[in-house]
Amino acid sequence: MAKLYFKYGAMGSSKTANALITKFNYEERGMKVWLIKPSIDDRDGADTVRSRIGLQAKAYVATPKTDLYEQFMTLRDYHVIIADECQFFTADQIDQLRLIVDKLNIPVLCFGLRTDFLTHLFEGSRRLFEVADSITEIKTICTCGKKAIVNARIDGEGRVVTEGGQILLGGNDSYVAMCHSCWMQAIEQQKKGEG
Repeated sequence: MAKLYFKYGAMGSSKTANALITKFNYEERGMKVWLIKPSIDDRDGADTVRSRIGLQAKAYVATPKTDLYEQFMTLRDYHVIIADECQFFTADQIDQLRLIVDKLNIPVLCFGLRTDFLTHLFEGSRRLFEVADSITEIKTICTCGKKAIVNARIDGEGRVVTEGGQILLGGNDSYVAMCHSCWMQAIEQQKKGEG
């Protein structure tokens, strides 16, 4: 039976590389993969999924209004769905992916972040935690060596940002994966420096 998978990790944990390697593995076995991504993620081009290590592939781009179940029903010739940056999908879209698994017996593998720069769940991630059959963390480490769980947003001077909108697209120039302890220490040191 097909399952809905959620594979999450902090920034820099190679989520997208894992998604593209998984795509390659399915295709190597003669299976057709529907690679999808949300329209908000246009860092590497509107329809491109690209990892930091240089792997890339073209993807179907879903806007927040795209009904993924209905769109898949028009295609129907795919064996598996791989979704990158799934945290940016709406809760309804995650439910549509769940419906594809349940009604059509198509496996769906979602890759993305768990939380934003303030450690709050993204809408798509929250729904995946609620309805996914399998939840796996893709681990990465903080500079101190502990497991990184925070996607710390940094400014041009390398200071940790604690205000702003939930979504700001960026890579290593805008975010650093940190353990919670180092993140809190950085914020406390910045506050002391301002006082």
